[in-house]
Amino acid sequence: MFPNVPLRLHASNLPVAGFVRIQLVLNSYEFRYSSFQYAARLICKLFLVLSFACQFPLSANGDDWPNWRGASRNGVSTEKNWQSNWPSDGPKIRWKANVGVGFSSMAVADGCLYTMGNSDNRDTVHCLDSKSGKVIWKHSYDCPLDDRFFEGGPTSTPTIDGDRVYTLSRQGDLFCFDARVGTVHWSKNIAQDAEVRIPGWGFSSSPLVHEDRLILNVGESGLAINKSTGDILWQSGDAEAGYMTPHRLRIGEKWFALIASGKFYQCVNLESGKVAWKHRWLTTNGCNAADPIVVGDQVFISSGYGRGAALLSFTDSSAKVAWSNTEMQNQLNSSVLVDGFVYGFDGDEGADAQLKCMEYATGEIRWSQAGFGAGSLMVADNQLIILSETGELTIAPVSNELFKASASAQVLAGKCWTVPVLSNACIYCRNAVGEVVCVDVSP
Repeated sequence: MFPNVPLRLHASNLPVAGFVRIQLVLNSYEFRYSSFQYAARLICKLFLVLSFACQFPLSANGDDWPNWRGASRNGVSTEKNWQSNWPSDGPKIRWKANVGVGFSSMAVADGCLYTMGNSDNRDTVHCLDSKSGKVIWKHSYDCPLDDRFFEGGPTSTPTIDGDRVYTLSRQGDLFCFDARVGTVHWSKNIAQDAEVRIPGWGFSSSPLVHEDRLILNVGESGLAINKSTGDILWQSGDAEAGYMTPHRLRIGEKWFALIASGKFYQCVNLESGKVAWKHRWLTTNGCNAADPIVVGDQVFISSGYGRGAALLSFTDSSAKVAWSNTEMQNQLNSSVLVDGFVYGFDGDEGADAQLKCMEYATGEIRWSQAGFGAGSLMVADNQLIILSETGELTIAPVSNELFKASASAQVLAGKCWTVPVLSNACIYCRNAVGEVVCVDVSP
């Protein structure tokens, strides 16, 4: 009844339930009819399972982005399962939402996206379904827009820590939420409790989670909060805070954080709050906003307003300048380091800002690229993910020799200063008036 030839079916290295290798071998010159029927039914069921499984990318290939600058806090994602090229008509926009005026970036974990915005002088913390954009919960409270010289609204990014989310407003309103349902575990105005001044542009740093505490850029050299209760553990003096998010580092057996004030970059002991060393760094309006980049015992710092960049060599008690120049001036957004080279935006908004590649060790510029304005960027899978000041999303391979875009599309209109976020094959972008788009870059 059946031809007398071998029948062999191989299905190997197929992603069923994560890690399953399947190999079916039917290799006989003689079958009984009933045996062949059983094998055929088994094969049909197998292909039904495989066809169903292949409709859903494995979450293990994607990355959450739980806080400002990602899980490693350096603007670099390890995610690989995403599409860095798209058709000439652009990538698919999966969803759009409006979250209110502001520049808060996005934090993504466990299928939820968190960000902040302002409407009618009320800040709102939004929790959206990251795949559909539907509102899961939101929480609002009175807070002035404070739109002098720019659109105003919140500039800090929520921080996810397990089942809790922490947010900080420009006026110092600090909240601890249940991540899933939005219940407020505790809240306070940290500027009032610590009796410190609000800096000229409001608090912009995002909460840093370290062990049992939150580290905030509040006061002259930071402040530590018990993350479970909101109690102040240590604080610094009443002086103008900077705008960068505290950056954690380890020296020997002790943990420190680099924290910028209006006048200094400082290395602060996270257990005691004592300043180990400080480096004087003056800018117009005391605006030190970009996060530092630490490699070993060296740290790259950069500010706008004509200030420039420097590489400091440090110990647990001092820091000295290895080099400094005015070739990389990060006014708004931080640079990213890949394989010994810094990629970032040099210049102030409203001027001729350029995307540049700089050698970390020497400060030498390798290339410059105009056309993005005061944009922002992150890196994933050796690709630059760039959002221009006018809402153009661009992908370009990381290269210290030249800049060459591989894909580009206009995804937003209006002013875009907020850093784009790649998470689980979606790139989330936002503009100043609060329009958020989810760009589908699934394979």
